[in-house]
Amino acid sequence: MRAEWDCVLEKVVSHQDHNALIELFELLLTEEERSAIAGRLKVFQVLLLGEMSQRQIAAEYKISIATITRCSNYLKHMSPEQREKIKTLILD
Repeated sequence: MRAEWDCVLEKVVSHQDHNALIELFELLLTEEERSAIAGRLKVFQVLLLGEMSQRQIAAEYKISIATITRCSNYLKHMSPEQREKIKTLILD
């Protein structure tokens, strides 16, 4: 499965055209899957900023507490180095 995922990533990074990426993700992912990914990214961003409680995040962005808790738990188990790397990837 890793080789197949690497192929997906290669396709994604090979496109510099925003519209081509939209078309690619619309082909590969359902609307629900795209929404879930966008929601998770938003949760990680807000949690890393540390400015909102989980309940505030759920209310503000209409994301389930279960999703927020999973993301929070994932961050809690990261090393400080991993957290910093994630911050640079999704906050900058």
